[in-house]
Amino acid sequence: MEALKNFSSLLKEQNINTFLITYKPNVYYLSRFSSSNAYILYHDEAFFFFTDSRYIETAKEKIKNMEVINIEGSFFNFISSFLKTKNINTIYIDKSVKYSFYEELSKDFDIKFYKDPCFSLRMIKTDEEINLMKEGVKKSDVVYKKLLDFVQPNMSEKDVKNFIVCEFLNQKAQKESFDTIVATGKNSSVPHHETSDDIILPNSALLIDMGLIWQHYMTDFTRTFYIGKPPEDFIKIYNIVKDAHMYAVKKAKEGIPLKEVDMTARNYIEQKGYGEFFTHSTGHGVGLEIHEDPRVYKTSEEIIQEGFVFTIEPGIYLPNHFGIRLENIIYIKNGPNIMSDISLDLVVV
Repeated sequence: MEALKNFSSLLKEQNINTFLITYKPNVYYLSRFSSSNAYILYHDEAFFFFTDSRYIETAKEKIKNMEVINIEGSFFNFISSFLKTKNINTIYIDKSVKYSFYEELSKDFDIKFYKDPCFSLRMIKTDEEINLMKEGVKKSDVVYKKLLDFVQPNMSEKDVKNFIVCEFLNQKAQKESFDTIVATGKNSSVPHHETSDDIILPNSALLIDMGLIWQHYMTDFTRTFYIGKPPEDFIKIYNIVKDAHMYAVKKAKEGIPLKEVDMTARNYIEQKGYGEFFTHSTGHGVGLEIHEDPRVYKTSEEIIQEGFVFTIEPGIYLPNHFGIRLENIIYIKNGPNIMSDISLDLVVV
């Protein structure tokens, strides 16, 4: 598996011989096996997958290129015994581990910290990963189109959320990739509003931020539309956000620093007089997690590479009035490619 080879190569460059992977998305990334209790040990260019009796038979059947080992009793006692049989004294781990985990392991071993190479490897998606994400986005698009036929005044935000989640499951998604946001009227001016029992009124904005999990990969999608006849100020700001979005997408090409993508959207919104109302980053990486590297922000020095997958989601939020955010996932292959087929044009319901 290419991921294992790349992982091994990165550690060999640093003369790291033993590394314990504990972060669950990274365990899945290397093994392609999902378990609530699993660890991977890299040692002498070999990989050992540890899990308990609930998963062991399936793990042995499905996991290739690793020795699959059943955890018997306490993990710390078991792993300590295993490491000692390999004459291992020093182990590298990522700083994401809980202190209690570090404390327990450090009783018997010299623990050193090094960033898990999976975090950087996961930034560059394979064609297979991108295709899985495109499949997920296609399912999300179907749900959004159904939503536009479903939503109407006098429903609550939670009514709309429940519809979305049920439709995700009808599309055979695993579940939501995050807690769906449905924000009506002035609630839409809060970027991460908590969906409530508030009623959707006629002549109001409605912001939908939703995502599903398909084959372990996340989607993320936002649109803001209008219930009734939109006023001129809404149309004006909507078009500013839409243009900022498209300018940022066009900027996202191989070899460009990510901060330039953010600044393209941010500077345009500032030029239009709404800079203070764009209060978050332009985007973020997405894949096995809903928020992962790279971050699309004005301080990001990361250079865009083929295989990067991230969101573009500029927004303008006028307190106690309305907010507008438009979000797509893009992937980089011979320039930027938008995964969703849903138009950015203003929809009026």
